[in-house]
Amino acid sequence: MGDDTIAHRRVRTNGVWLHVAEKGQGPLVLLIHGFPELWSTWKYQINCLAEQGYRAVAPDMRGYGDSDSPPGPASYTVLHVVGDLIGLLDELQEEQAFVVGHDLGAEVAWHLCLFRPDRVKALVNLGIPYRPPAPVKPVPFLTKLFGEGFYISQFQEKGRAEKSFSRYDALTVLKKFLLVNGPDLLAAPPGVEIIDFLETPSSLPPWITEEELQFSASKYDKSGFTGALNYYRAMDMNWELLGPWKGAKIRVPTKLIVGNKDAGFRSFGTKDYIEGEEFKSIVPDIEVIIIEGHHFIQLERAEQVTNEIISFFGNQSLV
Repeated sequence: MGDDTIAHRRVRTNGVWLHVAEKGQGPLVLLIHGFPELWSTWKYQINCLAEQGYRAVAPDMRGYGDSDSPPGPASYTVLHVVGDLIGLLDELQEEQAFVVGHDLGAEVAWHLCLFRPDRVKALVNLGIPYRPPAPVKPVPFLTKLFGEGFYISQFQEKGRAEKSFSRYDALTVLKKFLLVNGPDLLAAPPGVEIIDFLETPSSLPPWITEEELQFSASKYDKSGFTGALNYYRAMDMNWELLGPWKGAKIRVPTKLIVGNKDAGFRSFGTKDYIEGEEFKSIVPDIEVIIIEGHHFIQLERAEQVTNEIISFFGNQSLV
């Protein structure tokens, strides 16, 4: 990625090796990426946090990039992935961290706070609010609601998405997902694969470069997409495992930042949920910020999002 000021190493944690990118000295900020991203989605934040006196650490999550990729979905539950991060904190010799998560990384971050609030000083999550487990398994419910063409439904069958993705090079797959400019709901018509349904953008927005996309694509060319897809394939397993935390609240001080044009904000009743009382009752110490932007706001609105992160963590340090 052409930035030799960011250090890279692999860390053994929870039975796997994770690749981590690291820069700076000071209080630890752990940055957790989502789908289909890598540590590099946080490059702007890593540099700014280091300049502001923080130790910024961004792993490739298990299944991604230069980290280990166990083959089966059963190795991708929130218990496994949160376990990776606890082991990473131990390996870094850090008792607590400030945490930032985006997309599926935000889901992981919520559960890190749910399982081990003693290890998190404060949380900034991007795009995804915490929702407690529903009364029924999520995948059959979502499929019934949105149809067989819904992206999460299509991702369930082992090999199906991998086969459809293989009709394109990794760079095109990333462009289709990262620069999605389709309907609010990522659902393909009957008989159509989601990757075929998504358009390939003819030009790049100003917030991402061809070089950055090529870097990520080179990693997916080596790793494939199975590890990343296994997070979705573990969703029903997560539901089965989360029973002991039914009714539990997340009490870590939290800021949630959401783009007003994010398809996820405009779907699933998310806007009403975020602005309503139920969410605030489950996450009592929550501040919600709605900004101009789409899903990948850490890239699209890098400076604004980073300022929100730094100001929130700075205020928490004074408490």
